[in-house]
Amino acid sequence: MKKGKRYQESLKLIDTSKDYEAKEAIEVIEKMPKTKFDETVELHVKLGVDSKHADQQVRGTVVLPHGTGKTQRVLVFAKGDKAKEAEAAGADFVGAEELIPKIEKENWFEYDVIVATPDMMGVIGRLGKVLGPKGLMPNPKSGTVTMDVTKAISEIKSGKVEYRLDKTNIIHLGFGKVSFGAEKLLENYNTIIEAIIKAKPAAAKGQYIKSVSISTTMGPGLYINQK
Repeated sequence: MKKGKRYQESLKLIDTSKDYEAKEAIEVIEKMPKTKFDETVELHVKLGVDSKHADQQVRGTVVLPHGTGKTQRVLVFAKGDKAKEAEAAGADFVGAEELIPKIEKENWFEYDVIVATPDMMGVIGRLGKVLGPKGLMPNPKSGTVTMDVTKAISEIKSGKVEYRLDKTNIIHLGFGKVSFGAEKLLENYNTIIEAIIKAKPAAAKGQYIKSVSISTTMGPGLYINQK
C-alpha cells in the first residue's frame, strides 16, 4: 500500500540503518510534519518471552508522570455506598446489573476503563465474551477489581496505563501526545520501560528486551537502542 506524502516526508528524517537513543528518537518525531490532530506517540516492545506460558506473562500498570494526553472515561460497577463513592470520585458512569443488557444488546462502549468491586465480578463475568476481546475486563492485577474505587478512579484519571503482551509477545502502548514535547515524552517513556524491565518473569531466559520502537499514530517507526 502506497504511503502518503506526509509519511514519505517523515521517513526522510529517519536513518533506518541505526538504533537511536530514546531522547534522539523522540526529537526526530518532534520534527516530523504535523497532522491536523495531535497524534499519539506509541511504544512497541518485543520481549524474549513466550506469552503462551502462564509463568512468562508480562502485565502490569504504571502511572505516567505526564499522563497520556487522553481523558479516560471510567465505568464503575458497584452498589450502595461504593456506588456513591465512585460518583463522588469522578466516575463517568456507575451502575450494576441494569447495565448488562445495555452493553450486551446495545453495544454500549462509551468508556475506556471498567472498575468493579469484587462482589460485582459474578455479574460482570456474564460479559466476558464481549469485554474480553476489547481488553475491558476488570482485573485485580491491573487494580481495576478493588474496594478502593476512589484510588482506582484517581489513578486512571491521572494517567495510569496498563501494559501487557499480545499473542506475538509484543507490548503496544500509547505514552503521550506529540504536543507534550521531548522532555515530557522522554519521562513517560523511561517510566514505562523501567516498569517493563521490573516485570521480567523469573522464567524468562536469554535476552529479555528484543527490540523497542516508537512511532506516531500515522508515522514511520524508529528503533531504539534499549539495553
